[in-house]
Amino acid sequence: MFRQALEQSFNSVLVTDAQQGAHGHRILYANPAFCRMTGYSAQELIGQTPRLLQGPLTSPDVLRELRECLQAGRYFQGSTVNYRKDGTPYIVEWNISPMRDERGEITHFVSVQQDVSELVAARHTNQLLANALNAAQDAIFITDVDGKIEFANHGFELVTGFNNSEVLGSMPNILKSGVQNEAFYQRLWCSLKAGQTFRATVVNRHKNGQLIHCEETITPVYDGKGVMTHFVSIIKDLSKRILAEKELRKQATVDGLTGLLNRRSGELQLEKAYRSACEGDTHFCVLLADVDHFKAINDTWGHPTGDVVLKDVARLLRASVRSTDSVARWGGEEFLIVLPYCDLPAAQKQAERIRMRVAQKHQPLVGQITLSIGVAQLQDYDETLAGLIDRADKALYRAKKEGRNLVCSA
Repeated sequence: MFRQALEQSFNSVLVTDAQQGAHGHRILYANPAFCRMTGYSAQELIGQTPRLLQGPLTSPDVLRELRECLQAGRYFQGSTVNYRKDGTPYIVEWNISPMRDERGEITHFVSVQQDVSELVAARHTNQLLANALNAAQDAIFITDVDGKIEFANHGFELVTGFNNSEVLGSMPNILKSGVQNEAFYQRLWCSLKAGQTFRATVVNRHKNGQLIHCEETITPVYDGKGVMTHFVSIIKDLSKRILAEKELRKQATVDGLTGLLNRRSGELQLEKAYRSACEGDTHFCVLLADVDHFKAINDTWGHPTGDVVLKDVARLLRASVRSTDSVARWGGEEFLIVLPYCDLPAAQKQAERIRMRVAQKHQPLVGQITLSIGVAQLQDYDETLAGLIDRADKALYRAKKEGRNLVCSA
C-alpha cells in the first residue's frame, strides 16, 4: 500500500541510504514523479548520488546547510536549482526527513520534492509587475467588481495623498470631489458593467482637500473563463497642465498691469452685449473713462508711479460696477466699461458715482486723481459698435475740453 502511494504520488519522492559516500548518499528509490521531473529513469538514478542533479547554478550555501542538517540528523527544507538529464535547469523545493530504526539510528533519508520553476517565475513576474506599477508616476489602483480597492501603487499616494493602508478595502469615492454629478457616475458604471473601457477628465479631491484635475481610464479585467473579476484604473494628474492652460488663457484675456480685461476681451464683451441688446430689445450703454493729466504724472513722478495710479483706478472701477458689467483697459490710461441692460440715465448716474469715488481717493505720491468720462447709449439697432464707441469718445473729449473731472453724454 505504501509503495502504491509513492508510485502514484504527485510529488517527487526520493529515498537514499544514510551512508555518507565520497559524493553523497546513494539513491535507493525514485518514484515515477521524480523520474518525470528529472528526465532520468529509475534504473539510471538508483546507485547514483543526488549530486547527479547539480550544476553551475546549484547554490553551494544551500548544499552546505543540507549536509549539516543530514549530519546532525535534522529535518531539512530548502530550494535551489537542479538540472534535468537534458541539461535544462529547474528550481526544486524539497523536504528531507531522516528515517530511524528501532534503536533510533538513522538508516535512510526520504526527500519529497517539487518543481517550483513556474511558481517562482510567476512570483518573479508578479514582483516585476508590482515594481513596475510602483515605479509609475501615475496613480494605478485595482478594485473588485463591486469597486472595493485591492491594490494601489506608490503613484496613487503621490497623486492623491492616500497611502496603501488607508485605501485597501475602501471605495474609490474617497476621492469624490462633488464636481461630477450622479449622472456621470451612472454613465461610468453602465460602461464598465457592459465591459467597456471608461475614459474621462474628472476632478478628484486630494487627501488635503485640494481639487485634482485628472485624466482617468478604467478598464474591466477578466479571468481565464471570461468572467469579469476586477477593474484597473489609471489616473494621470493634469492639475499643473490645467493650471498652466488657465494661466495662458488669463494672460490672453487680461491686462498684465491692471488685471482688467485687455482690449481684445473688451471688444468681445462689447459684441456680446450688443447681440443681447439687439436680440432682447434691451438698453445698452458704454462708458469711456480717461485719467486726467496722466502724462504729467508720468513726467513728474515717473512711470512706476504712473503704473501704481493705473492699478488703483482699475481696482476702484472693478469695485464700482455690477457683476454683469465688464471693465477693460482700452488704451494707455483709458478704460472701457460695458453696461448691458442699462439705459442712459442709469449709466450717467453710474458714471458720476465712479467719477466721485476716484476723485475722493487720495494717492500718497500724486495726491488727487480724477477721471473724465464719456457716456453713450446704443441709439438703435442699426448703429454699429464703432459708431457707439465713437460717440462715447467724443463725449469723453468734450469732458476733457470743458475742464476735466466731468461726465459728459453723447
